[in-house]
Amino acid sequence: MARIPYRTPEDAEGRLREVLEAAPALNIFRLMAQADSAFIPWLRWGGALLGDLQLDPVVRELAILRVARLTPGAEYEWVQHDPIALAVGARQEQVDALRAGKIDAACFSEAERAVLRFTTQVVESAVVGDETFGAVAAALSPREIVELIMVIGQYMMVGRVMAALEIDLDEPIGDAALGAVERASELDD
Repeated sequence: MARIPYRTPEDAEGRLREVLEAAPALNIFRLMAQADSAFIPWLRWGGALLGDLQLDPVVRELAILRVARLTPGAEYEWVQHDPIALAVGARQEQVDALRAGKIDAACFSEAERAVLRFTTQVVESAVVGDETFGAVAAALSPREIVELIMVIGQYMMVGRVMAALEIDLDEPIGDAALGAVERASELDD
């Protein structure tokens, strides 16, 4: 049982109510909606990260799964993004390797391994070593590197909300989340 109540459309007003009605009925959205003034911009931000980046969606999802594995109590993040990763083109063997913590597994390309090492260092210490940065810079453009850090930071924050507030697991909705988040966030335009 979550430590604070989930927000429902029935106990919200105006735009917040409309957005909650349009968003998938997931606990993460209902929990984050407790922050009335920040929820809709946060949802719009999440929609941008899931739909508007130059960063390859497979790389994005591998990084999200790595963050989920490095964040105690972020099982919810894993459960939701495992099927999203597969839907955007990650392979099951890659998801399995991440679940086992094997970021240097042969199923990853050299660029993907660099991204996973980079993600690990950002999560664990915020400091990225020169060798790791060089490998990521050889694989990604400056824009993609900044986008990767934005994704890592977003999912670190969400994972910590999940852990601190003891979110209840939802059934995964897979890639349906991608379009639903974008549609809900557009209600504020």
